[in-house]
Amino acid sequence: MAPLEFSVSADSAGQRLDRFLVGVLADHSRSQIQKLIADGHVRIAAREARPNLAVRAGDRIVVDLPAAAPTGVEAEAMPLEILHQDADIVVVNKPPGMVVHPGAGHASGTLVNALLHHVSDLSGIGGELRPGIVHRLDRGTSGVMVAAKSDAAHQELSRQFHDREVEKEYIALVWGVVQAGRRIDAAIGRDPVHRQKMSARSRRAREAVTRITRTLHLPGLTLCHVAIHTGRTHQIRVHLSAIGHPIVGDSLYGGVHRRVPGDIRAITRLQRPFLHAARLVFKHPRDGRRMEFTAGLPPDLQEVLDDLPGWKDRDEE
Repeated sequence: MAPLEFSVSADSAGQRLDRFLVGVLADHSRSQIQKLIADGHVRIAAREARPNLAVRAGDRIVVDLPAAAPTGVEAEAMPLEILHQDADIVVVNKPPGMVVHPGAGHASGTLVNALLHHVSDLSGIGGELRPGIVHRLDRGTSGVMVAAKSDAAHQELSRQFHDREVEKEYIALVWGVVQAGRRIDAAIGRDPVHRQKMSARSRRAREAVTRITRTLHLPGLTLCHVAIHTGRTHQIRVHLSAIGHPIVGDSLYGGVHRRVPGDIRAITRLQRPFLHAARLVFKHPRDGRRMEFTAGLPPDLQEVLDDLPGWKDRDEE
């Protein structure tokens, strides 16, 4: 397998090497990155690669990924909507409530388990627990995802995500009135107090940009089309909460209210944040042709919308 090469931008200068690589190899955990470094699979010209090494602007980092070990994850016969499949990729509409890959507390029932049942030849770059996984959606987020079926496809898709060439558009229902065209440019990092949360006030925050592209105003709420230019953990949830408009149903970031006006009581039926990955655009990893995939709102979100006043008489901006 050809080595992967990354160039450190000025924005990333000063980061620890292991944190930088977690950002560019989204399918690897920090512990996996640290093991790659310890085993000599990461090189920087004229410097010793150490997890805590501060990277510099212009550094060229070379990563030799070892051959993937056979996956130990079992295939599970779970329903999965496949939007597209060819020799290189598989595009799916992830259902809500499904974790993307096995991890602590989720040994089965994940998207990887389902993919292994439906697809026989996933890329091994993601490792034993994450075969084929190029990017992720939160457990409570539904919508379009692409997975790689070959190592070459995996590397090229990872490059596109890292270089911000992938278009990602979501639909979110938020509290209050938000105007179309709003841009949220606030770095995101792990919350220093609540380790399960991300925060726009973290000392180790990384650049993140979110744009509100279209809106529909409903009583006390706004249905937003949201485009993200980066792919930070919980990015949309954190950014919308940070500007005072948390996603409806998002208990982690302030989107669940005890008192709800009677005319919008339908939102109390939500069992997750009202967030859906509606559109994904990328270049095919083999021939570069433009690939665009969309997925409509799933029933749990659509049924809530149908019961909100003003939805049927909507006029989007």
